[in-house]
Amino acid sequence: MWTEERLNEMLTTPSDALVEDIKKIKGDIMILGAGGKMGPSMALLIRNAIVKAGIHKKVIAVSRFSDPVAKKLLEDNQIEMISIDLLDVPSLYALPDVENVIFMAGKKFGTTGEEWKTWGMNSTLPAFVADKFKKSNIVVFSTGNIYPIAPISTGGCLETDTAEPIGEYPMSCLARERAFEYAANTYGTKVFIYRLSFAVDLRYGVLYDIANAVQNSKPINLGNSMFNCVWQGWANEIAVRGLLHATAPMNVMNVTGPEMYSTKKVAEKFGEYFGKEPIFEGVEENSAYVMDPSKAIEIFGYPSVSANTLIRWQAEWIKDGGRALNKPTHFEERSGKY
Repeated sequence: MWTEERLNEMLTTPSDALVEDIKKIKGDIMILGAGGKMGPSMALLIRNAIVKAGIHKKVIAVSRFSDPVAKKLLEDNQIEMISIDLLDVPSLYALPDVENVIFMAGKKFGTTGEEWKTWGMNSTLPAFVADKFKKSNIVVFSTGNIYPIAPISTGGCLETDTAEPIGEYPMSCLARERAFEYAANTYGTKVFIYRLSFAVDLRYGVLYDIANAVQNSKPINLGNSMFNCVWQGWANEIAVRGLLHATAPMNVMNVTGPEMYSTKKVAEKFGEYFGKEPIFEGVEENSAYVMDPSKAIEIFGYPSVSANTLIRWQAEWIKDGGRALNKPTHFEERSGKY
């Protein structure tokens, strides 16, 4: 039986590799944008790794903390929190200096019609953060959407491929990367660009979106016929361990699972779990937003949870009445409008 407590425990139990790496990370760690989908579990994961390693360092979570559930989780676990609007520049510059920063703040959904807000969060703010923390090691969350839609036969985009963002959200994310690249090349700031494709938390994610559509007899668009995703617990670990791989010039890595999932086959698998026939629309294209994470897997190892296990867990979570964050991924989008 899945419960919120069980899921949070699984997401925040550190691996031996993380415990060893947390010993090598010098200084405190600040998470900017810690109140979002991944931030609370990441803060607890870091805290638990520090405790297991038997060392002392602070974890500081910074956000507006608009989600009361996320805020309570951090409060209940004695995580130090600083509540500010990161776009308030004086408040940003008043933050304490730290040796390590994980920058997670960003805006994706609701971009269309409010593009200026998206660019403010995804490109203007990073320039200020890069200046404020120019002496820190910085892991910067980015997205696979900065790549072009790629032929499936290629195995997905590599870090060395040219960025060709489609739409204002992906363009603003590339601007975020360039702001930190400027800091790396100008100030010598050590930067790790973390291009993530679909972390799976069970309360949200591409697998939740497909499973929920199957259960509620909603059509699933097959345009993006394949996709990557990965267990969020592993994805969070790589963000933390990535602090040891921040460099100047900046280091760039794709972070996701090594498998390319078939949208249709995953939906059919959920159909078996729920006893329902999936409804499809559109045509399976021979291209999709997919990327090759070989570089990260070579350094950090394979994800801790397999693809088939993730699908089973997602079905069980929904059947057990697990909570949803109601934050759809829009995995089917190909025109860049979010």
